Amino acid sequence: MGLSFCGNDENVSGYSVDDGMLNNGCFVDALNLVPHVFLLFITFPILFIGWGSQSSKVQIHHNTWLHFPGHNLRWILTFLLLFVHVCEFAEGLVSNNRMMDTNHLHLFMPAFMGFVAATTSVVYYHNIETSNFPKLLLVLFIYWVLAFITKSIKLWKFAEYHVGPQQLRFCITALLVILYGLLMAVEVNVIRIRKYVFFANPQKVKPPEDLQDLGVRFLQPFVNLLSKATYWWMNPLIMGAHKRPIELKKIGKLPIAMRALTNYLRLKDAYEDQKSAENPDRAPSIWRSMYRAFGRPILLSSTFRYLADLLGFAGPLCISGIVRNLMLEEGGAAPAKIRETYFDVHFMLSTELLQNTSVLAVLLFLALVLQRTFLQASYYVTIETGINVRGALLAMIYNKILHLSTSNMSMGEMTLGQINNLVAIETNQLMWFLFLCPNLWAMPVQIVMGVILLYYLLGWSAMIGASVIVLLAPVQYLIATKLADTQKSTLEHSTDRLKKTTEILKGIKLLKLYAWENIFCGSVEETRGKELKSLKTFAFYTSMSIFMNAAIPIAAVLVTFVVHHIINKRCPSPSEAFAALALFNILVTPLFLLSTVVRFAVKALVSVQKLGEFLQSDEIGDDSWRNGEMAVPSEGAKKHPGVTKAINRKQPLRYQMDNYEQPSRRQMRPSETEDVAVKVSNGCFTWGSNLSTLSDINIRIPTGQLTMIVGQVGCGKSSLLLAMLGEMQTISGRVHWSKLPDSETLHQGTFSCSEAEEEGHDHVGSKNRYSVAYATQKSWLLNATVEENITFGSPFNKQRYKAVIDACSLQLDIDLLPFGDQTEIGERGINLSGGQRQRICVARALYQNTNIVFLDDPFSALDIHLSDHLLQEGILKFLQDDKRTVVLVTHKLQYLIHADWIIAMKGGSVLREGTLKDIQTHDVELYDHWKTLMNRQDQELEKQDIEQDSQTTMERKTLRRAFYSREAKNQVDDEDEEEEEEEEDDDNFSTTTSRRSKVPWKVCWCYMSSGGFFMVFLMVSSKLLKHSVIVAIDYWLAIWTSKSNQSVVEGPNGTCQFQVLSRNATFPGSSDSEDPIYLTVFIVLCAAGITLCLITSLTVEFLGLSAATNLHDNLLNKIIHAPLRFFDITPLGQILNRFSADTNIIDQHIPPTLESLTRSTLLCLSAIGVISSITRYFLIALVPLAVAFYFIQKYFRVASKDLQDLDDSTQLPLLCHFSETAEGLTTIRAFRHEARFKQRMLELTDTNNTAYLFLSAANRWLEVRTDYLGAVIVLAAAGASIWGSRCGQPSGGLVGLALTYALTVTNYLNWVVRNLADLEVQMAAVKKVNSFLGTESENYEGSMDSSQVPENWPHDGEIKIQDLCVRYDPMLKPVLKHVNAYVQPGQKVGICGRTGSGKSSLSLAFFNMVDIFEGKIVIDGIDICKLPLQTLRSRLSIILQDPVLFSGSIRFNLDPEQTCNDERLWEALEIAQLKNMVKALPGGLDAVVTEGGENFSVGQRQLFCLARAFVRKSSILIMDEATASIDMATENILQKVVMTAFADRTVVTIAHRVHTILTADLVIVMKRGNILEYDKPETLLEQEDGMFASFVKADM
Repeated sequence: MGLSFCGNDENVSGYSVDDGMLNNGCFVDALNLVPHVFLLFITFPILFIGWGSQSSKVQIHHNTWLHFPGHNLRWILTFLLLFVHVCEFAEGLVSNNRMMDTNHLHLFMPAFMGFVAATTSVVYYHNIETSNFPKLLLVLFIYWVLAFITKSIKLWKFAEYHVGPQQLRFCITALLVILYGLLMAVEVNVIRIRKYVFFANPQKVKPPEDLQDLGVRFLQPFVNLLSKATYWWMNPLIMGAHKRPIELKKIGKLPIAMRALTNYLRLKDAYEDQKSAENPDRAPSIWRSMYRAFGRPILLSSTFRYLADLLGFAGPLCISGIVRNLMLEEGGAAPAKIRETYFDVHFMLSTELLQNTSVLAVLLFLALVLQRTFLQASYYVTIETGINVRGALLAMIYNKILHLSTSNMSMGEMTLGQINNLVAIETNQLMWFLFLCPNLWAMPVQIVMGVILLYYLLGWSAMIGASVIVLLAPVQYLIATKLADTQKSTLEHSTDRLKKTTEILKGIKLLKLYAWENIFCGSVEETRGKELKSLKTFAFYTSMSIFMNAAIPIAAVLVTFVVHHIINKRCPSPSEAFAALALFNILVTPLFLLSTVVRFAVKALVSVQKLGEFLQSDEIGDDSWRNGEMAVPSEGAKKHPGVTKAINRKQPLRYQMDNYEQPSRRQMRPSETEDVAVKVSNGCFTWGSNLSTLSDINIRIPTGQLTMIVGQVGCGKSSLLLAMLGEMQTISGRVHWSKLPDSETLHQGTFSCSEAEEEGHDHVGSKNRYSVAYATQKSWLLNATVEENITFGSPFNKQRYKAVIDACSLQLDIDLLPFGDQTEIGERGINLSGGQRQRICVARALYQNTNIVFLDDPFSALDIHLSDHLLQEGILKFLQDDKRTVVLVTHKLQYLIHADWIIAMKGGSVLREGTLKDIQTHDVELYDHWKTLMNRQDQELEKQDIEQDSQTTMERKTLRRAFYSREAKNQVDDEDEEEEEEEEDDDNFSTTTSRRSKVPWKVCWCYMSSGGFFMVFLMVSSKLLKHSVIVAIDYWLAIWTSKSNQSVVEGPNGTCQFQVLSRNATFPGSSDSEDPIYLTVFIVLCAAGITLCLITSLTVEFLGLSAATNLHDNLLNKIIHAPLRFFDITPLGQILNRFSADTNIIDQHIPPTLESLTRSTLLCLSAIGVISSITRYFLIALVPLAVAFYFIQKYFRVASKDLQDLDDSTQLPLLCHFSETAEGLTTIRAFRHEARFKQRMLELTDTNNTAYLFLSAANRWLEVRTDYLGAVIVLAAAGASIWGSRCGQPSGGLVGLALTYALTVTNYLNWVVRNLADLEVQMAAVKKVNSFLGTESENYEGSMDSSQVPENWPHDGEIKIQDLCVRYDPMLKPVLKHVNAYVQPGQKVGICGRTGSGKSSLSLAFFNMVDIFEGKIVIDGIDICKLPLQTLRSRLSIILQDPVLFSGSIRFNLDPEQTCNDERLWEALEIAQLKNMVKALPGGLDAVVTEGGENFSVGQRQLFCLARAFVRKSSILIMDEATASIDMATENILQKVVMTAFADRTVVTIAHRVHTILTADLVIVMKRGNILEYDKPETLLEQEDGMFASFVKADM
């Protein structure tokens, strides 16, 4: 057969042009080649030259700038054009091969060239657009015109020769004409708008801001359509994650349209627009505002979703068509081919198209690709919208928090917990609802369509099968609600358990010293038992839900086919059966999801209601003189600050005073002419509820002087400060703030600042009286470094900073911190003590460059030295030198002599105001009262002097301990970081890569084995069995349908013919005898399948449960029995994390992930196995697919883990920032730093949203790729089956089976990868818990048996210490070196020494809490190292420095072991002088003790500890600095008790204050781990140069 363009058939001359040129079909086809060749000829050189020299590009970011109008339409039209060209090419080939004697190239060559040209056109267009060279588009314009003309000629000729729509080639040509016409129109539009040619002045365009900003890395809105659909722009990020982890820098900023501020303004406008003038009280609807602001993207997403769902039904229909046509071909009953010729060539009929199996296979492939693309697009759009809505809502909530009235917060109408819930839970609920909401309206349509198609395939029997699914949907909903309830109760129990665990860990030292670990451990285990009970219920419901999901399709298929058999007396044909199977698979998903979506919808309704209530709650400042809104830069106040009555809060009353109060200012009494900074006249203020807290307030705060406010506790001193700051509601009267002198009013009117504007920086030059530096009584710190806490947004000035630090004596504390003043403090950072926190707050107030400083009782948590130093250096020197106005609330009356002005308060009103001299002359009584108080304070001070000093030293000591122990940890918070660091050291990338992409199999095995081997075996075997049975069901169906539909009949001409029966035909030679057997086996298999589904779903969940139980129990036991050193080294937060977050993951997240992973993996494997066994050819395609899949999952897993970490790590600061703001509202508002905090919140929200967006885009990236792979698998399976069946391999039924399975693969491939990635992240929790399981326990056994220890040991209390050497850890230096001492029974021994001399270590040595590596302590003849720890510790008593009480009852605190009767307990309380107080409490001994004993004072707590020591009748009592944290009175009680009640016992006192041990029988003075002096106190006092004597001198 020769090749020639027009073919050379014998009796036809293709080249004759006798009837005219255009009437020769071949010539018209040749003409059609011209435009394509023209385009290729011109564009190739341009493309190559253009690509060679990149200089023509405009220098903008990422060259993704799309700015030609009609961009997306052009891409869509081009894709359609390509598709039509493929059809044209295929039609040409078929026509050529069908009826022709020789090859006619003109039938398919132009189509092929057209395809190449169309591809080139779009590549060319893309390059021109990104390099911004519109003139070159002219080439494309000419091409579209030429192609349109040549195709129109062809169409015209077809019409002339009566070729009509029934011929396929006519339809294709008509489509091409339309497409070329549309593309031409798009090109004309570009010329019209951009005027780049034929016009004198072309339009200039500027790239959008986002693309000029190199920080924006999220390019989804800017890339072209193809890249948008396939997330191609994500490739560099995801591939790059392999080489080095993704950091925040790498993901950059958000595009402007997605930033929280943009969306907040959109939502706020929509919200505010609803407030109508007619009824201002009506609350705007949040739903409506959300719809107005974000309705369009949701509609777009829903459109995509509908398209995807409709395309989803192409799968079953194509399968049905392919199987039917293959059966026809097998039966040889293919329709006779009709020959139709025009222009001497064959024309194919349009109807033939859909009867061709290959065409159907390609259509199936395209439908799948399109369906998946639309689906992912829909997901992406909803997720982006959800994130935008969340950002906007967070900003709205934050704005509201900044305006919340203080009384709301303090009166408990709005608790911090509620605000945190709004931020952490409600906004997320809404976001999730938005993610799922397209399902709400897409699912019903999907269900209806599915049912209609089923009816069309199988008639009524399908309806009955579908009704099974529909009837079980409510059951699923029920299960879903039950799950939610169970989760709630689980949460309550786990919170309870965490509370108990926290208490144990905080009081671990006491528990160990008293040998009570096991009692408390038991109480945690009891709570854990309750939690496990609800977890069991949870596991049960989860497994039911999984079971329903797996079993419903099997049940539906079973019912359908059985009913069909009963009604029609035969089974359906393979084409119907497998199309129905595929439809059932499609139907199950929406029904399963519907319950979830409905549940989320209900939750979202509740969330919106809560949000609405919050946004409607009271705001601060309904008073005339302040207006809280700061987001409106265009306010009138900007130009004339003096005119508006409701002056912006940025300029409080000073302008107003100017306007209205001028006369009164002039008529002041001469003595008052000195400047007044703040003046309150006739003030009456309330915290809400209209009960006035402050009444009749008339005060003046003189400028540049020190004013002190004094009075008893609760007389309204702090409220007065807040009233001046405008935090209280004013009932009457007004607060005047004086105006700045003209020289200083630099920024009067410009202060209605816009949201993003930073505040503090403009005013460094002038002291800025817009804000007040305010230090609250309850110190409030940010989660930031020490330096950031002090500078608080002001510019850093080294000299000033140093002065402030010195004034607040913070230098010593800062030196102790691991990174100096760059150490993070606050919730997430290091926990400082109260005094340290308070000094930092005062430092913040001093550092700010403001005219007025309010200090609310800054001395409350400080000892006397620090207070004096702060007053002298900080307040008198630093502030007064600056001529700043200071208002100081204090209880320390001895400081009154320094005050320039005094305000004395009593019962919410001002008692007296004036200088100290005034008061001395006018109110003698008050002055005398103060005097007596001062004397009393002075006496106390003398006593407290050393004590208080010790308090600061103690705080520093605890800090030092916390850090010196942490340094051993090398400041690595978490085990993982160490590994990451090792990886970073490897410059060799390959090793890093392999390490980061490995699945942690070892950890998985550890998890499995803690679940028990039997459960693992059960799970694995039942899973394998279940999947085998499911495959068996489908395989059986395939054989059955194929057999019963092939009855053999003699054809008319003697040939054997297969006859495929129509639906109602009866079998002529039917195999009725076999059918019941087939049916029975089918029913048995289905029943087995359903049972196995139940078993597997239960085994996985319960395997997870038993693993969780074992891991938690082991962890608890390990940690509680760990040596004390472990708790010194390991931060408490880290241990708690194991019990909270990690345990939660192990309890609730790993089992479902594991289940989903095993299920999807086995489904994919079984599907691939089935397809391969049916057609061997499929294996050829499988190899490249497997390689592609391997790389996709490898890259994705690494990137996903990084992005997930980023999402988690950026969420915490955001939540912290919210709770911080709510806590520090008064401070932020006093400083006027609202705008700065708002800006910070927007930044944090954007950062978190960026991470989340990238994470979801990465998920889309993965899903698009795995879905396309799935589509290729379907195509390969279809191609292999069709090709195979031509060679007579699989029967039609088996082809149907193969294709149905191939379709399921597309659904499950991405789940395999995503579950793998999730499991990897979740297994980190197991790994962390595991790392703690490696800790060594204390040696509880001892070399003696507890039965060998006498019952009443120690009976005398004789202590011998021989050559004792002690260290905390084998790695560390010894803390006690060769100590020798002897204590006689009943002696009172005092041990003293400087901090760090080893006193406390000695006390711990008695309990064997430290490593005694040399020497021994012998008590009553027994070496304590040989005793079992439990015995040793339960026979000695100790009172610790910090009193520790546990939540529970008083009885439980005194005697957790419940061994004593009530008399003994009352006796102990009486000795500790607590009896009367406890009797007065409701419940007596069973009165409640709150967490940490917060409902008792420190002194009372210490006395309880004494009583506790007394209850345990031990002959040795050790007091470790027990009086360090209590007042003198309590201390005297303690001393008395020790002398009387413990008269016959040996008491070892470790003293902080030497005078407490002057009465002891023996004093030991220690220094650096050695005994320095050892004798009776009287003897030691005689040595005047001795250490003890010097201590006593200092103490007097």
